[in-house]
Formats: sequence, structure tokens, C-alpha cells
Amino acid sequence: MALSATLHNFAVQLADVDRDVYQDLELRIARHPSETAEYMLTRLLAYCLEYQDGIAFSDGGISATDEPAVLVRDLTGRLTAWIEVGAPDAERLHRGSKLAGRAAVYTHRDPTKVLAQLAGKRIHRAEAIPVYSFDRDFIDAAVAALGRRNTMTLSVTERLLYVDLNGTSLSASVDEHRLG
Repeated sequence: MALSATLHNFAVQLADVDRDVYQDLELRIARHPSETAEYMLTRLLAYCLEYQDGIAFSDGGISATDEPAVLVRDLTGRLTAWIEVGAPDAERLHRGSKLAGRAAVYTHRDPTKVLAQLAGKRIHRAEAIPVYSFDRDFIDAAVAALGRRNTMTLSVTERLLYVDLNGTSLSASVDEHRLG
């Protein structure tokens, strides 16, 4: 018998001063048995930091082969943003960059290794694709605070994150790297 996904509920108060986005979000995230808590948390952070009308988690989650972890569609259904999480392969990022008007990567892994893995590979508009990373201590502390039902306040000011996750206060910067 195959293992099923574990549902995690998040009540998020998002205050992104940098982008003038203020939103209360009720999110249900299905964590696939092969998905790490770090990956799921990074997926949640990518969703919040990219939040706009039309944003969604992909239907297949970590096992989706034809969609990114997070995507944005306009009112016509056209894909406008392709947001990868972790360490995507170059072919997938190339495809996403061609399909959407914008692509980005959010990683909980060592960004130098992610960049090295993608260096020299054929990626459409690689120079325009940001790779965002989070401090490993921040990710570890946030994962330790995760539960099945979560309340989170996320404030963003000048790409600094201030997070309260289930009563645990954390902060970190969002570091930006470039492929090209």
C-alpha cells in the first residue's frame, strides 16, 4: 500500500512591505511522503514571497513533472510565473522560462551547489532567473517549529524576513543569486 500525503494547515498573516502586499491566507499543503519538511517550508515561503492573484501550488506537488512547485496564471489561464523549489534540473528550468513570462528558484540547499549544477547548461533567459536562498539555521529552526496546524506571521522588509511560526520568532534575509 502506498503512503499518502500528510496535510499541513497554515493560517498566514502576510505583510510584504517591499511589494505592498498584505493578505491573510488559509493554506492546506499536502506533503508527499518523499518530500522533506525543508522542501515543504521553502515551498510555503516561495508562495508567500511571490504571492499575487492567480498563484497556486502545483497539483502534483513534488512529484509533478510538468509543473513547478508554485505557479501563477493570469485570468485567461496563461502561465505567467514558473517558481521552482530546491535544486531543479536545467532542462526543467529552461522549459519553465520559455513557458512563463518569469521564472525563479527558491532553495533551502547550498546556493553555490545549486548554481554550479546549473552553470553552463542551456536555460532560456538564464540571466533573468533569480535564485533565492535562505540561511540553513533559519530553515532548521522553522522546521523544528512546524506542526500539522500552524499559525504564521510573515513580515518582509527590504528582503528581510521576520517570522513567527507557532510562537517561535525567527528572522533571516532572502539572498539573491543569478544564473547568468
